[in-house]
Amino acid sequence: MAAKRSAGILLFRRRPHLQVLIGHLGGPLWSRRETAAWSIPKGEYGPDETALDAARREFTEELGLPVPEAEFIELGVVRQSGGKQVTAWAAEADLDLDQVVLGSFEMEWPRGSGRLERFPELDRLAWCEPELARDRLITSQRQFLDRLAEHLLTPRGRAEPG
Repeated sequence: MAAKRSAGILLFRRRPHLQVLIGHLGGPLWSRRETAAWSIPKGEYGPDETALDAARREFTEELGLPVPEAEFIELGVVRQSGGKQVTAWAAEADLDLDQVVLGSFEMEWPRGSGRLERFPELDRLAWCEPELARDRLITSQRQFLDRLAEHLLTPRGRAEPG
């Protein structure tokens, strides 16, 4: 069986210092966790959709707003501990968190009860400086912060080392 694939967008802004937008994972499994319980807005996609199209769609589904107009910076792929492959892009843009309408999902809860409950996909969002985001993000997604920092520190137009 092929690994599940997910795609997302990491917004960042400079106000005046670098901040990234991340969300706390919703639902009862994450409610009491803070460390390694946050994620970039992302979601799964199938073979009929490109990763970037899926990232844009998932951003809109999870935040209730379209992706702001911005240049997309490819951050590559990471593998989460469960095997899921996550592809991400960064985009420099601001977003008014008061305008966000968080999306939701259904799951059986409590497990084995046969009862479906609705939970927010992300139960809250925050603009965080990279150091705080590093503590909060799911471990594998921390690599996206490193890749964004590397991109921002590389002067545009300069050849990358081969």
